Amino acid sequence: MNQFVEWDALANILVFGILVGAGLPTLFAVGVRLLAGQGAADAEGHVSRPRLVGAYVCFGLVVLAILGAVAYIAAGGH
Repeated sequence: MNQFVEWDALANILVFGILVGAGLPTLFAVGVRLLAGQGAADAEGHVSRPRLVGAYVCFGLVVLAILGAVAYIAAGGH
């Protein structure tokens, strides 16, 4: 069986799939939680600057990962 399975490649695919498949939605959820979480807004409805910056960083990383994947696929995916 070992001669038919490339265990290193399988491990790489598994780790990458877990990071992208669970990591990006988690990062997006953290950004949403920073914007709309309990205690996020003051009495006037304004969100504090650190929460805004944290949320925008989370959303930016998600967008960069998606655009990077699209560019990788468009370039041939090799």
